[in-house]
Amino acid sequence: MEPESLYNLLHLPGKEDPPAEEELSQGEKRKFLPPTSRNNPKFEELQKVLMDWINAELLPEHIVVRSLEEDIFDGLILHHLFQKLSGLKLDVEEIALTAASQRRKLAAVLESVDQSLQLEEPQAKWSMESIFNKDLLATLHLLVALAKRFQPDLPLPTNVQVEVITMERTKSGLKSEKSVEQLTECGCLLDLSAEDVFDELFKLAPEKVNAVKEAIVKFVNQELDRLGLSVQNLDTQFADGVILLLLIGQLEGFFLHLKEFYLTPSSPAEMLHNVTLALELLKEEGLLSYPVNPEDIVNKDAKSTLRVLYSLFRKHKLKESTDGVPQRSPN
Repeated sequence: MEPESLYNLLHLPGKEDPPAEEELSQGEKRKFLPPTSRNNPKFEELQKVLMDWINAELLPEHIVVRSLEEDIFDGLILHHLFQKLSGLKLDVEEIALTAASQRRKLAAVLESVDQSLQLEEPQAKWSMESIFNKDLLATLHLLVALAKRFQPDLPLPTNVQVEVITMERTKSGLKSEKSVEQLTECGCLLDLSAEDVFDELFKLAPEKVNAVKEAIVKFVNQELDRLGLSVQNLDTQFADGVILLLLIGQLEGFFLHLKEFYLTPSSPAEMLHNVTLALELLKEEGLLSYPVNPEDIVNKDAKSTLRVLYSLFRKHKLKESTDGVPQRSPN
């Protein structure tokens, strides 16, 4: 895609304008929010809830936040907020006027935050550079993490997801890629860090994963054959949610009106809509014994896709014995 057409696609007011090719170093990637994501009502609600929370916490200090992008980047408000929430006294300069001193202060505050959240740098969805560069997504990830740690009863809107465009400078020019970023969890999600039998399978017996896949493909195709459909690749063909919804409808006796889902999804957001609907149907039927993030299915995570399909297999398993898939769990 040519830089000019990328500009038209991504045009946002002010500093959110996509960079010219010369502004990105070779191999550098940057994320941008298209206008449709910025205007997403749940995305706007999330920002309002977080701002109201911060302003309530810092009211005694007469500090007011009006913009998460413009007011958090230099570390001043983050410094006061973290001290108030954690009860810790940070040994950093109170007022940092130069960019260099602001970077030093922000780095020191974030180091304390990450330690408190028990995060190592690769795990965090933010960095000193991203916060200092007023990256709204990184700032929101940081504030959501702080809220979950220190104010778990804060009524954050659930399942906030936005479409993101990542731009990268390659040898042949600018390249763009769309993806979906999850900012808050689904209301149905529990502890996503908990392990289940598929965690064990992938860790302890990876050589058996293909046998499990083959057995589930056989089961899925037996059901989809009545619709004139077939599946060859579990990892990719369920990412848009269409076949998954048709399979659930076939097995559970659901009639899904075409207005309820996208039969030919053309964007990650439409794919996410389909997968989220499918997971809600499975949850209503009591079939999901383990929380699954719909974003993982869209992003073609094999383990998450297998969890969902195995929940159907377990209820509607083939009458004959299936090699590689036991009756209770794939151990």
